[in-house]
Amino acid sequence: MEEEKNVQQKSYRKVIDYIKEQIRAGNLEIGGKLPAERELSNLLGISRNSVREAIRTLDIMGVIVSQHGAGNYLTGNFEHNLVETMSMMFFLNQIDYQQISQLRRALEMQALTLAIDNITLPEIELLERTIAKLEKEAEEINVILDKQLHYGIAKASKNTLVISILNALSEVIDQFIYDLRRDILSTEDSRKILNEAHDEMLKSLITKDKNLAYSAINKHFDIIDIKLKENQRF
Repeated sequence: MEEEKNVQQKSYRKVIDYIKEQIRAGNLEIGGKLPAERELSNLLGISRNSVREAIRTLDIMGVIVSQHGAGNYLTGNFEHNLVETMSMMFFLNQIDYQQISQLRRALEMQALTLAIDNITLPEIELLERTIAKLEKEAEEINVILDKQLHYGIAKASKNTLVISILNALSEVIDQFIYDLRRDILSTEDSRKILNEAHDEMLKSLITKDKNLAYSAINKHFDIIDIKLKENQRF
């Protein structure tokens, strides 16, 4: 059993190395089709079963996507694997809402400061409309708009890794935002602080003021941390 496992690991490594080499050589890019299993077996000197296991592993990882009857294509959808990993960590109680809040604070701080340098006028205008709606709509709509606002800022950072990690957390964050927003919006003072933080985020983007950006993000997550301490169930 151990020997068979080692063979599968070596076969997987051969397939990975082959894909890397093809990318480096310019022969394979996102959307490109991999050779058929039989061809890979002959090229790499491994069994078709080993190729099949390697392909299945790479599919789970998000490196490729397998289309039944059509073949295997390079996708680079690593975000999918991150989503599943983060979700399982949360469900297995390896991470909690406090840790999510800490990670979000750091990531969104970086996203906002990067966005100050990279945001476009149309992106600013979209954020302005989102904030205007966010301050008027009902709580259920606010949850959606809040996500759009923060994603819009992350997207404006133009940093693929920041965007991918924030998106990977989204399945957990969606419930996180809903629960916290329900509590935050239950009091006028905390609701006012949250709206002020959003307004200051936007202002920091317009005025290119990174000090204001730091202040706005900290104001936003300080109110979340207060609610986390008040609600032991989180």
